[in-house]
Amino acid sequence: MNNIDMLTLKPIGVLSSPYTDKYDAPRQPGVDGKHNEAIITLLPQCNFEQALEDLAGFERIWLITWFHKNTTWKPKVLPPRSCRIKRGVFATRSPHRPNPIGLTVCELKEIKGLKLYVRDVDLLHGTPILDIKPYIPYYDSFPKSISGWIDDVDKHIQEYSIIVSELAREQLNWLEIHSELRLEDISFPILRRDPFPFSSRRIVEKDYGYMMAVKSWRIHYKIENKNVLIEKITSGYSREYVFLNPDNHILNDHLAHIGFFRKWDDNCTDL
Repeated sequence: MNNIDMLTLKPIGVLSSPYTDKYDAPRQPGVDGKHNEAIITLLPQCNFEQALEDLAGFERIWLITWFHKNTTWKPKVLPPRSCRIKRGVFATRSPHRPNPIGLTVCELKEIKGLKLYVRDVDLLHGTPILDIKPYIPYYDSFPKSISGWIDDVDKHIQEYSIIVSELAREQLNWLEIHSELRLEDISFPILRRDPFPFSSRRIVEKDYGYMMAVKSWRIHYKIENKNVLIEKITSGYSREYVFLNPDNHILNDHLAHIGFFRKWDDNCTDL
């Protein structure tokens, strides 16, 4: 490799997005009904004003990024659509890579000075931006391309239907407004494809059915034929821990848990 042992990269800017936790961000841009607004701020005094010239006419752009919160990588990973089979990381979009470089496409809405206003990103707040390139459908879109193991899985998978009880729907609607976490967006795609316990998932079997942990929230459900019956949502904390936390720790989604207990008096404990 011409004796190249190390390459030096310098970010050209940083992304401000609504997502501060990996559980919040969508798996891919614009999927699961997650739409968002974000801002890319380029570094000053780098002549990037000229570099941005002529970009405003493009509807979408590619972002080359650095997964700044990843410190390790894995040669084989378990993607959500892998049907419980570990795949080589180079055959996946996993962020856990030898070099944590990301490639994503987003919609470009407006450019003002060194700020790019974009839509539908799948990146965390503070993500360093390494480069920006225009998305050109003629070159970048190949809809008839074969997708390897993903095509094989999709041929055989039969998704489960999600049926939500009246109580669970009321709770999910409440959490949509009051919680930091998009619980339905995160959990339902997993439950549709494979709602059973597995080593990499926080799903356990209970006397009444199953419980799925998504960060500090719990989803209780049953499985009947090809239907997932969502019965209720509960807090992953006990009432005492939320209201009488002796160490005054700030809990995940703390205000939402306080409001949730006041509305639904469920005395449940962590998984």
